[in-house]
Amino acid sequence: MLPLDGLLVVSLEHAIAAPLATRHLADLGARVIKIERPEGGDFARAYDQRARGVASHFAWCNRSKESLTLDVKHPQAHAALMKLVAKADVLVQNLAPGAAARLGLSYESLSALYPRIIVCDISGYGDSGPYVEKKAYDLLIQAESGFLSITGTADAPAKAGNSIADISAGMYAYSGILAALLERGLTGRGRRVDIALLESMTEWMGYPLYFGLDGAAPPPRSGAAHATIYPYGPFKAGDGGSVLLGVQNDREWKLFARVVLQRPELADDERFDGNASRVAHRELIDQIATGSFANITITELVRRLDEAGIANGRINDVHKVWNHPQLAARGRWDRVPIPGGEIPVLIPPGRRDADDVRLGPVPALGEHTRAILQELAYSDADIADLSAANAI
Repeated sequence: MLPLDGLLVVSLEHAIAAPLATRHLADLGARVIKIERPEGGDFARAYDQRARGVASHFAWCNRSKESLTLDVKHPQAHAALMKLVAKADVLVQNLAPGAAARLGLSYESLSALYPRIIVCDISGYGDSGPYVEKKAYDLLIQAESGFLSITGTADAPAKAGNSIADISAGMYAYSGILAALLERGLTGRGRRVDIALLESMTEWMGYPLYFGLDGAAPPPRSGAAHATIYPYGPFKAGDGGSVLLGVQNDREWKLFARVVLQRPELADDERFDGNASRVAHRELIDQIATGSFANITITELVRRLDEAGIANGRINDVHKVWNHPQLAARGRWDRVPIPGGEIPVLIPPGRRDADDVRLGPVPALGEHTRAILQELAYSDADIADLSAANAI
């Protein structure tokens, strides 16, 4: 038995934030019914076809769900949606601002009828304030939250390589729903979980915000290196291989100087006494390291780092991650079906193994429409009428 077995989640979702939150709920056993537009469905389905014919974003965020196509603006389809919501424990939506309320899906409307329901609303900026009507895509929130100002090089900002703002909102939605379920177990009542991408991403900006408190200079953009701890970043060996290493304190610096750089005289050099001094002399450290590593291989450099107990990691590309020896040794991969094939998936962090999680298929558009409508007591004739009206 999984923790959320028996829980019904209905989600009017698209893109990343809401689908990621509900996928995590599905991983824990919840039944997740994904409401999609009859024409095209979740627009993330059309982003690409890189996951063996399925869009990469969609394959990642939508396993273990059921796809129900409904034109929710059509009266007959809306009636079917409301029948389904009446059975739901959780409703999740990341529609355009105000759209859910216009459909009668606000927490205020639903809780009056179903006091135990939990409603999770995900939006760019929340339901109030001067930005309430603004469109909010992931990259725009990376900019608004200040993330772009601290990411990249001195010459140019850079976005994160994945949808970090959407992911932050999805994870807060997931944890917020779990907290609301615990609260409902104590009080018997549901609640609203209100998640804004800007607030989620701003929370993840905690250290840079405090670093720049009271008008102080913010952390400089420093590429793959740490802006305020040094040496902490990528270094090259003589054979062209790269490793990212981190020296966190004076004890580690002394070991780094003696064992890794093989320059023992630098261990007690006043120029490198304390992190602030090392940051101030980072260009000199780079020059010393480049010279020390010029005639050794990446294998030897990693060996020295491990011998000294200095944290380090290879700069892997995605192909190497698929074959990472640590993930393989811990048995962290399994497989799930997709339309027309199957794909590998990572067992969610915190779950023991594939038997400790639900790993179901990625659904085709509308794959479960007939079965779900039949559960709601729709006859074949009723379903035919809905289809004829282009409502499903």
